Parts: sequence; C-alpha cells; structure tokens
Amino acid sequence: MAKSPEEQAATMIANLKANTGKTLEQWVAIAKKSGEEKHGGVVKHLKAEHGLTHGFANLVAHKYLKSDAGSAEGGDDALVAAQYAGAKADLKPVYDALIKAATAFGKDVEIAPKKTYVSLRRNKQFALVQPSTKTRVDLGVNLKDEPAKGRLEKSGSFNAMVSHRVKLEKPTDVDKDVKAWLKKAYSQA
Repeated sequence: MAKSPEEQAATMIANLKANTGKTLEQWVAIAKKSGEEKHGGVVKHLKAEHGLTHGFANLVAHKYLKSDAGSAEGGDDALVAAQYAGAKADLKPVYDALIKAATAFGKDVEIAPKKTYVSLRRNKQFALVQPSTKTRVDLGVNLKDEPAKGRLEKSGSFNAMVSHRVKLEKPTDVDKDVKAWLKKAYSQA
C-alpha cells in the first residue's frame, strides 16, 4: 500500500537538502522573503525563480503557510473545525455525510485535511471536500472517462486536482448518485 501523506512528506523533507542543496528551513525562509501569501503564488515563485520541482515547491508552500495537517496547530481536527466555523457551520453535516459514505468503502480510505479542503485518498487522491461558500460544499472527484452530466460537472477552474465537481447544499444531497460517483472514484484510485 502507498505511504500515508505524512510518510511521503517526511521522505521528501529528508531528500530536500540532497536534491536541492537547501534544508526545509532554508526554503521556508526563501518563501517568506518572496512576499507571496497564497499557496499557488508561493509554488509558482519557487518553481520559476528557484527551479524547484512541483512536489518540493508544494511541500515548502504547505510548511511555510502551515496549511497541512502536520503544520497546523491542533492537527486534523482543528483544520476541519476551522473550515466549518462561523458562517459555514451549517455545512458541517454535509461534510459528515460525505465522510461517512467514503469511509464505508474500506479501511484504506485516508482522510487528509488541509487548510481549505479535505483530501480523500486511497493509493492516491480520489476526492476532495471543500466548503466553497456559506451555502455550498463542493465535492471534487477524480473519474476517468466519465462525461459531465447533470449535477456531475467538469471541475473547470474549481480545482485542478480533480476531474469533476458536485455542488452540495444539504446532507440529503449526498444521495445514491453522489455515493456512486464517490465509490467509482475510490475504486479507480
């Protein structure tokens, strides 16, 4: 089975100096000096100005912005709680319904919260759950050769890490169709 996201990050951190000549702490300092404050901007800067690979740039950006579970205070639970705080609190039951559906597929489902979304992984990411507005959770799924139709739309500019998106507003929106798309994405991962 594939390594967990935490194990993968630890391996990358261990290899960072050998592959780039700088430690994680040195790269975080460089990211800080860039003035970039958003993940995409930090990644773009590190790749364009310093020649980092996407994987290393992504790792440094997460560590600099403290946007991964390993860097956030309070870990996974705190990241999820922050996503569904305040005006988005009413969306937490939608998240809970999606997590319940996904974890029913098998013990190999990994739930990996980030700062703004939760990644669902098996051997690789098969879905992500993001409270996008005060009234909507977006479920992104990776579905090979699946046409966009009805509620299942192409991801477009929503998120490049998934092929499709489903917009959900209430727990009952996590219906048999959503569960089927989620299951198919899980089985392809």
